[in-house]
Amino acid sequence: MARLQAMTVAELAEALGGDPASAAPWVQAAAACGIAAAQVQLGRMLLDGAGVPEDKLMALRWFAKAARSSGVESKIRGEAQNMVGRCHELGWGTAIDLIAAGDWYQRAAGLGDSWGMYNLANMLFDGRGVAQDRSAAIAHYERAARLGHARAMNLLGRCLEEGWGAPRDAAAAALWYCRSAEGGYFRGAYNHGIELLRQGRRAAATAMFERACAQADAPLREHIRILAETGHSVVVKQIASNPWAD
Repeated sequence: MARLQAMTVAELAEALGGDPASAAPWVQAAAACGIAAAQVQLGRMLLDGAGVPEDKLMALRWFAKAARSSGVESKIRGEAQNMVGRCHELGWGTAIDLIAAGDWYQRAAGLGDSWGMYNLANMLFDGRGVAQDRSAAIAHYERAARLGHARAMNLLGRCLEEGWGAPRDAAAAALWYCRSAEGGYFRGAYNHGIELLRQGRRAAATAMFERACAQADAPLREHIRILAETGHSVVVKQIASNPWAD
């Protein structure tokens, strides 16, 4: 166990990675030793039932333990705090509590966690669990986007395109959609494809739509099929009736 405690985050990730069933005993041992990275990993395994029986209550307890640990590097603590927020937002192992979720996301964002920033921005945008503040939402989307968060890039682009919480800026929106697509997010690829269609670049748009289709749900795939066949960017934003959906 002393060896586990002396490992860096990267070394721990390698030692505790691989097949979940094989890694589970090591992850559990490291978590019991107080290693926060393992506690977060065990929490994720318990959420999904990966290598261990699914137990969302225990997942939340491990996330909370890591989130409250002192002397833990901010990256791990921020990740744990975001996951505690996620559990409270979605009712994983506890009753839904949007106020608590917003508080934990705020803490995670304060530690530089891009998912915490993104999730807090979503709540600020809609006024769920926190006072609605779309300007603040955009600021958090942008912070997360600049840390490489592809979903935040896409929603920052959408806000700038629509003028939600900031003046409209079509050029900046197009740039963020492009970056989101490059980051591998299918909705970013879709929105970037729309922009390419508007520019008359059908071949490039089709390539983007094909990329989006690899991850898209059935309704989005149908919209993409229509766009690819007709080139009518007029149908564009129907897919975005819920732009925050996965």
